[in-house]
Amino acid sequence: MQTSTLKLGLVSACLALAFCSFMVSVPPNELLKKVYENQSDTLTKVKLPPGVDPESEDWKGIDLEPKAPVRPLGVAEEQSRFLLPPGYRIEPVLTEPAIQQPGAIAFDGNGRMYVLELRSYMLDADSKNELEPTSRISRWEDKNNDGVYESGTTFLDNLIFPRFVLPYGKDCILTMESDADNVYKYTDTNGDGKADKKELFTTKYGRSGNVEHQQAFMYYGMDNWLYSTVNAFRVRETPNGVIREKTGFNRAQWGVTHDDDGKLWFQGGASGLPSYFQFPIHYGNFDVPNEFAKGFDVPWGAPVKLADMQGGMDEVRQPDGSLNRVTGAAGNDVYRGDRLPENIKGQYFYGEPVARIVRQINPVVTEGLTTLHNAFQDQKSEFLRSTDPLFRPVDMATAPDGTMYIVDMYHGIIQEGQWTQKGTYLRTKIEQYQLDKVVGLGRIWRVTYDGKERDKAAPKMLNENSAALVKHLEHPNGWRRDAAQQLIVLKKDLSVVPALTSMALTSKSVVARFHALWSLEGLGALKVNLVQKLMQDLNPRVRIQAIRASETLYKAGEKSLETTYANLLNDPDANVVIQTMMTAKFLKLPNMESGIKAATEKNNAAGVKLVGSQIIEPPKSRNMGPFGGGALNKEQQASLDRGLLIYSELCSQCHGNNGQGTPAGGGKLIAPALAGSARIQSHPEYAVRVVLHGMEGAIDGKTYAGGMMTSMKEHSDEWVADVISYIRNGLSNDASLVTPQQVASIRAKTADQKGMYPYEKLIKTVPHELQPQESWKITASHTTSTRIGGNVSPQSAFTYEGWTTGGRQSKGMWYQIEFPKEVNLTELQFVAPAGIKKGWQRNPKAPQTPPPMVQSYPRAYTVETSSDGATWKESLVQLKGKEGENVVSLGNVKTKFVRLKLNEDLAQDSDEVPWSMRQLKVFGQN
Repeated sequence: MQTSTLKLGLVSACLALAFCSFMVSVPPNELLKKVYENQSDTLTKVKLPPGVDPESEDWKGIDLEPKAPVRPLGVAEEQSRFLLPPGYRIEPVLTEPAIQQPGAIAFDGNGRMYVLELRSYMLDADSKNELEPTSRISRWEDKNNDGVYESGTTFLDNLIFPRFVLPYGKDCILTMESDADNVYKYTDTNGDGKADKKELFTTKYGRSGNVEHQQAFMYYGMDNWLYSTVNAFRVRETPNGVIREKTGFNRAQWGVTHDDDGKLWFQGGASGLPSYFQFPIHYGNFDVPNEFAKGFDVPWGAPVKLADMQGGMDEVRQPDGSLNRVTGAAGNDVYRGDRLPENIKGQYFYGEPVARIVRQINPVVTEGLTTLHNAFQDQKSEFLRSTDPLFRPVDMATAPDGTMYIVDMYHGIIQEGQWTQKGTYLRTKIEQYQLDKVVGLGRIWRVTYDGKERDKAAPKMLNENSAALVKHLEHPNGWRRDAAQQLIVLKKDLSVVPALTSMALTSKSVVARFHALWSLEGLGALKVNLVQKLMQDLNPRVRIQAIRASETLYKAGEKSLETTYANLLNDPDANVVIQTMMTAKFLKLPNMESGIKAATEKNNAAGVKLVGSQIIEPPKSRNMGPFGGGALNKEQQASLDRGLLIYSELCSQCHGNNGQGTPAGGGKLIAPALAGSARIQSHPEYAVRVVLHGMEGAIDGKTYAGGMMTSMKEHSDEWVADVISYIRNGLSNDASLVTPQQVASIRAKTADQKGMYPYEKLIKTVPHELQPQESWKITASHTTSTRIGGNVSPQSAFTYEGWTTGGRQSKGMWYQIEFPKEVNLTELQFVAPAGIKKGWQRNPKAPQTPPPMVQSYPRAYTVETSSDGATWKESLVQLKGKEGENVVSLGNVKTKFVRLKLNEDLAQDSDEVPWSMRQLKVFGQN
């Protein structure tokens, strides 16, 4: 596998010739011809910004000579530019013009490949139209089994920079768009290869920011939870809704994968390094020193001569113009297939598109702690390099055929527009080589090995019954095991429980035992006696999996496991002890601290010492930058703590310890599940009315053994606010907290209520969110894009991107919604974000200086309504906005038009503060 020193020398000697030859190749398809036509045939003279001295210290030593454009190569020519270890080969499986600008891939149970086509990404150096609905998710199939995906459909079209694609059962995917908050399930119901059914899967999943800083890669973990980059939580679907749990910060941007033991590996972006990989992320963060071997951050790409590095000449290795320190990373995979050499199984691979390399990383575990080593560092090389500067590896995956696929965006610019602005070093290099003209291309490659043929037995899992799926759990290809487990769990077929139980106990394949165990957990069929037995297994890896899986049972009330956990703190295997300590922390076991202290003192393994000490005395929180979460203040945390106590003492008897309902026998629950409940997480008035006055009757047609919810209005406003805040925020939910003032207002409004609410009457009474429709006409007096590449549209106020007037607030500015017919409006909500002061630019010599911020909330405004758009009525006069969340209560106004209008000028000598809104929500009543 290792590349010889002689071979490296010969390759290096040929690279200059290879670099020259790519500029004169003949384009073989229409898309390449179009790129050629857009590029100038003449040498590009560098135009520096006005006032820039090329002899100054900042520009000294930079090659500013006129250059010929970097021409894209045909697929065969690019293939010849790859450098791989001896025995490895690379071949195309899908290329342009069939696909354009691929960003990620995923496979369904029949091995069909879904491609995330980010067709709006960096079409010029200013990222113009980046958020236009021109991206898509396509689906491809190799029907003639020749290794090439020749048959495809556009599964989902007209998307705004989609964040991920996750196959989720038969002919179904999960995805979401940029600047959005909702994840949707899309299904092809008629078998034509195109999604025709759209369902809400979960909400409160998004965030704002440029497209590189938003959540990505929704990923199905072995533990049946769904994870993503950036977001510090995980979600999973249950019969009663999608629930969530908080996790540690993964600090990732573009890439999530897992190993044979189900541990997730998150990929950093700007760091150029893997971000979190030591322990499962749901246990929180542990600070581990020396995670990376010496020299790990040094990439060894081929000399491509361009020196087009965002960080300038400090990031360039001379004289070859390659990257000298990792600076951008994307896509990752722990290889778990069966058609490449055995010695790379379990190795971690990720792409560095700025360096034009794919790295192979060897994880070395010592005393429970992992250190990452570049497998080719001694040879000053990488697993895969290219002399083609347009090679941009952005994703990779173990494939259904047992090999590994690499997604190559094959793009001129790989940095988002925020870092390619006029006057920057990178912009100069982009224009010098006409990299901004190379768009609309993309290739997907298969890595193979001599003597190891790809698996030609195409999977057909979507057509198989549950019993057949169970057999796949013993397959040597990890992708097939993962796909089979997911389908078993989604089918909810309990007939396979005996077979799964037997496999978990007796299979000769240890990884099959893992999948069988987690399949039982996903089916809700995991039993205490099974995990108790597996926690005593001779194999420590099995014991660890059993401990993790048992957490589900403990959360559901199986307290008998506490004794077993206590005993496992004395396990002879350090990794088992570490796992037990993390489980104890996660479950908040009684007497946890004393047991962990004793284990830490007795066990000398470095990992036990580190984990134990950081559980007992957590390290100080670090600044999470754009990937952190908003912390609660002391009052809010105190409210949640009081709410937890109330819930545990009173509500859990009927609603369950974990909020998923207490079983009453016969398949019924005593009371409805609160975890993952859309009703609970919607407008808080629903929950407040129920707690104050009680409720009876079937809920959405479902009856419960308890029959009714009794009134609790004798409790104080603070008591009601505390318990509802905990339910909305602490039971796998993610909704706003409730204040005593809100409770008092609703208490006064409903003072005449006699007896309990019938559910059907209550649900028609409380406000519900009106989702924006195409039939809504949304206009504004002033509209400017909130960021580079953003949309210029008042509709953006409903997204994380947001809407802004752009210029200084002035009297008469307005924002208006026209509904197709009259509606009963009750409330408007919006977030007024702070923005960077106009004209500010960071000083590169003082990168830690925080930018000056301006508060763009409306200083003074009114809310007006109208039935015809001509005669207006002031529903609310002289409102004052505030930073952050703004809630505008309208009572119950029947109207066709609603308008927010500024009624005050900002002083001319003040900062040029615009009026901005995002995450706008409109509430009404039936």
